[in-house]
Amino acid sequence: MVKYLILTEKPSAAKNFAKALGGTAGHFADFDFRIMNLRGHLMTFKEPEAMVAEPLVKQYKSWKLVDMPWNLKDLSWQRTYIKTRTKGATNKQLLDQIKAELQTGYDGIVIATDNDPSGEGDLLAFEAIDAMRWQGQVLRANFMDETPPAIQQAMRQLLVIPDKWEFGPYLKGESRSRWDFASMQLTRIATTLAKGAGYSVVAREGRLKSVIIWKIYEQWQKIKAYVPVPYFEVKFKDPAGHIFARAVDKKATEIAWRFKDKQAGVQDLTHYHESPVTNEQHATKRQAPPKLLDLAGLAALLAPSGLSPKQVLSTYQKLYEAQYVSYPRTEDRNVTFEQFNELLPMVDQIAQLVGVDTRLLTHRQARSTHVKNQGSHGANRPGTKVPSDLGQLDKYGQGARQIYTVLAKNYLAMLAEDYIYDHVTAELQDYPAFKTAFNVPIKLNFKAVFNPDSDDATVEKAGALGPTAKPNLAEGTNPKPQTPTTKWIMAYLEKQNVGTGATRVSTLSEMSQGSKSMLNESKGKLTPTQTGEISAIMVENTWIASPKITKRLFAMMDEVAAFQMPMSQLLHSVTQVIEHDMPQMTENVQQLSARLGPPPKKRKVKAKPKAEQVTGVYKGEEIHFAKTWGNHTFTDQEISDLLAGKTITFETTTKQKKPFTAKGQLGKRTYRGNQYIGFKLIK
Repeated sequence: MVKYLILTEKPSAAKNFAKALGGTAGHFADFDFRIMNLRGHLMTFKEPEAMVAEPLVKQYKSWKLVDMPWNLKDLSWQRTYIKTRTKGATNKQLLDQIKAELQTGYDGIVIATDNDPSGEGDLLAFEAIDAMRWQGQVLRANFMDETPPAIQQAMRQLLVIPDKWEFGPYLKGESRSRWDFASMQLTRIATTLAKGAGYSVVAREGRLKSVIIWKIYEQWQKIKAYVPVPYFEVKFKDPAGHIFARAVDKKATEIAWRFKDKQAGVQDLTHYHESPVTNEQHATKRQAPPKLLDLAGLAALLAPSGLSPKQVLSTYQKLYEAQYVSYPRTEDRNVTFEQFNELLPMVDQIAQLVGVDTRLLTHRQARSTHVKNQGSHGANRPGTKVPSDLGQLDKYGQGARQIYTVLAKNYLAMLAEDYIYDHVTAELQDYPAFKTAFNVPIKLNFKAVFNPDSDDATVEKAGALGPTAKPNLAEGTNPKPQTPTTKWIMAYLEKQNVGTGATRVSTLSEMSQGSKSMLNESKGKLTPTQTGEISAIMVENTWIASPKITKRLFAMMDEVAAFQMPMSQLLHSVTQVIEHDMPQMTENVQQLSARLGPPPKKRKVKAKPKAEQVTGVYKGEEIHFAKTWGNHTFTDQEISDLLAGKTITFETTTKQKKPFTAKGQLGKRTYRGNQYIGFKLIK
């Protein structure tokens, strides 16, 4: 009987697989199995100096700018264990346990990690497989989500991977990983130059980070430079409040009938009189429901309520693991026919749960705009497991109710009819250039279920037009640049087609966390920290901050996965980016003090006086050790006893000044990798 070891990405996934297959070990389909789990990435690339030949070690260890860009052919791309410990086991110990199990006799490893569009799940699985030096068969389980039917279907359709270098998802993950590692040179370049100018920060210049921080910084510069310039122009208004105005060419720098001087506007007003309204037109129009959400769209909608990208990402992941929502890191904005039909029986239950009138859900046929025979995981949506009430979701993290409700209403909107409205237009008889246009709702339909544009100013419940409109002098100002928000930056990245919904959210979350964060986020409003401002200034006019270049890099990674481009060509683009950006950063650093003010003065730290040393012979060798330990200074007798290898006891205090009895002797100690002889406590 064939026997497989099923390797999941994390413990929660292992539990879901055990639930689907009837236990952590057993028989399914035509094979025996055992389920074991990783903990995400267990391996990472070694330091550059550990991946080059001996003559190059000193050069790569220094990270000097003069040695950049690196020759990537010098690197062996070897990995080592990430030094983390979870529940008492290091990453090496975890892999040793899996390796020991494999040695009991298995015919293959089934990769059951997340089926990410980025290839991340395949990469971390092969990192572990390579670390265990497994030479046997490797198979892939491609599952849409972690529900029992999806897992069971995937386990019946296992894909054999004869060679990882001929497996597109792995190639994509590995090429992205190598590109990002090599691009760390840009972070070192920017950081070194900034520190040289007196700004002690770490300027993290990643692919997506640089695009985001520059765009946000640039927008704030526009806001700071904004000066309101009032203007005056003639407009007409009818008794119902409809405004008639002339069309504005947004590209025009000067508009003849807009006046900076109010008196000139008053003078122009004398040229107009009350005019009849004419050419009233009514057109019944329809609007289809909005696209299904990705993680970026979900985060953008929830940001104003106070949910940060990190909270959305974390809580959504837990809801997914509990099978209440679909796979988070999808690139799809539609669902397949199979996914549509699978969720259809649950829609009434979901609607009642989130407060949607089921009588609105009359369009239960698949819409061609939302349901297609393409995609894999499908758009973000509710899962087939429906909670009995929303309070049941609270244990999965902050915002769980809001996440589920928005996700559900967005999906249910697809099952409502099109929004129908009356589009009304008219003009003035005596002045045809003055026109009005507005919408009057006829049937809200899907907008009564989910309306992300509830602040849409074009929807008016206006009275009847005309019969006449009177001229008046209207005052306006040049528009102020929009404040950067989560919704704003997500819309920009989507328009530029840079990154996936999930990578946008995870990157924005990372940029907003920790003491070295690049952004402050508050209810969706995004403001650069000083670290963010420095990072932004350093990438002005660079390729790494160009959405066009970043979009091309994502496309190149897809081409590597599709065997349309060798990985070496993709990696060469790192060198090209660095060759372009390093001189630009050298130029940009000159702008730091002009834009941010002089760097903060460094506080002088008084050097601690070196402890007095004792010299003596210990075990036949001359040694030196400190005469003091903590708050205690060794007596001559204690020094003599220590050199003789004896144990001494004395009274002293802890750092918190609590008294205690110290007992110890001389022994080997290690400091920063160097061994020395010093006093050691005996517990």
